[in-house]
Amino acid sequence: MKKSSSESKLVISQVMMPSQANVAGNIHGGEIIKLMDSTAYAAARRFARSNVVTARVDELEFHLPILIGDLVICTAQVVYAGRSSMEVAVTVEVEDLECEGRNKALSAFFTMVSLDKKGRPNILPELVIETSEEEAAFEEGKKRYEAHKLKRTSK
Repeated sequence: MKKSSSESKLVISQVMMPSQANVAGNIHGGEIIKLMDSTAYAAARRFARSNVVTARVDELEFHLPILIGDLVICTAQVVYAGRSSMEVAVTVEVEDLECEGRNKALSAFFTMVSLDKKGRPNILPELVIETSEEEAAFEEGKKRYEAHKLKRTSK
């Protein structure tokens, strides 16, 4: 079976509430990471059509504060797929609903593993690349995958 990267693309949006913030009105980083993980999960599951689990998250760096009342838009898409693991690019944009425009708040790569009903690694569909941007993202994902694999085996 083959699937395109674009078939996995998913967007989840949420308005940030006071219960998600500290006393200064800044949203807790963990709330954003949880939303990112949920979005990565849904995109990966859409691609794999099986249960998936988070195996790794690349570095997260917040570029701007996210405040109560902001609309957070998480976009996720599978950019690399191996035998049973895949890399999902997740981008977070923030929109002040009283102003025009969005700003990029952060992004990360989530490595997700496809599992069968017995909890063992499950073979993924082949990732079909349709654009030059997808090709570049695939090659970068492959490099990260190979670097992480080398790091694991050298321990």
